[in-house]
Amino acid sequence: MNSKWKTAGIIALCALIIALPILTVIGKTKTSQQTAGTETTASAVEATDSAADTGKTESKTESAAAAGTESAAGAAQNAPSIKIDGNAMMDLWTDGAPLKSELINYMAEITDESSPKFIPVEDRIAVFDFDGTLFCETDPNYFDYTLLVYRVLEDPEYKDKASDFEKEVANKIVEVNEKKTKFEGLEVDHGKAVASAFKGMTLDEFNNYIQEFKKQPMPSYEGMTRGEGFYLPMLQVVDYLQANDFTVYIVSGTDRFIVRGIMHDSGVDIPTNHIIGSDETTVATGQADTDGLDYTYKADDQVVLGGDFIIKNLKMNKVSVIIQEIGKQPVLAFGNSSGDGSMLEYTCSSNPYESRGFMLCCDDLVRENGNEKKAADMVQMCAEHGWTAVSMANDWTTIYGDGVTKVDAPALNEAA
Repeated sequence: MNSKWKTAGIIALCALIIALPILTVIGKTKTSQQTAGTETTASAVEATDSAADTGKTESKTESAAAAGTESAAGAAQNAPSIKIDGNAMMDLWTDGAPLKSELINYMAEITDESSPKFIPVEDRIAVFDFDGTLFCETDPNYFDYTLLVYRVLEDPEYKDKASDFEKEVANKIVEVNEKKTKFEGLEVDHGKAVASAFKGMTLDEFNNYIQEFKKQPMPSYEGMTRGEGFYLPMLQVVDYLQANDFTVYIVSGTDRFIVRGIMHDSGVDIPTNHIIGSDETTVATGQADTDGLDYTYKADDQVVLGGDFIIKNLKMNKVSVIIQEIGKQPVLAFGNSSGDGSMLEYTCSSNPYESRGFMLCCDDLVRENGNEKKAADMVQMCAEHGWTAVSMANDWTTIYGDGVTKVDAPALNEAA
């Protein structure tokens, strides 16, 4: 072999021997770095995956909760109506009370979507008269009649300011109370006198006046004030209807603002805008005698009672106001007098839904200021029209509660 090539071979061999350990170390270092990098990357990926899994778990939990909520909501929406225990809700009614059994059977039909008598929730409208239907009517007269008597003949801050007309009307009411005299047109005259006697009061002032009057003791009863005269069995009917998705309205012959005052803080869940009654004018404080079409309400104005009577809400006027303010034909109507007859007739005539009318009969002479003649006339009226008669004496286990007892009514306004 040529010596030059021999020498070159020896040099290359020596270089390889020297470089081999270095390459091994470098290779191990790179391998370690790659392994560490791979492990780091794997750990990072694993951590990311773990976080992602946690996020997915939380997301799944949230989704499941949301799905559960939606499912529950859907189930609630699609579930059949909950059956309300009418017997439990109307436990102040005797077992044989016709209204109780009739309402329970009625509700079973009209809340069943598979029944041909089903009534959609939006069309479940019930209307109630107030005095003598939900509230004590005669002690010794209507609440709004006794309120006027107090205002005009007894209130030390007003009685000397009362007009001759107001005094005349108030004294007629006293005579009705004491001698059972009948005066033609007293309902309208009373409405006019109320409007003028409270003229200029703000609605809050009028309400506050009523709240104070409500605190007076009920003349014919022990254990009850004037504002507590609600018929407890009838309040159970209201609750039962509302539990079955009925919208309840009061359609009264009493002044609308007075009924609202009686209902204020009474615990009876009927909204103020569902209380309809006889009407009087309201005006702005700065309006004076200017017609409402020519006056613009100002920022510093207040609404006050205008002093003029508008309408007595009885008979056909009750039908008109239902059409105007409710806009739907009721399917249930409750009253106690001939003044409510038109409302019941309208409810039960040509109604596309199953409808019912109920009339209270004041036949309880022990627990209530009853009137046998009026009660008998009402029973006859119900028989003629196909309405259900309610006997206070036989259908109710109580009227005002166990703590209330009827006593002989004292002579009212002896000095009047």
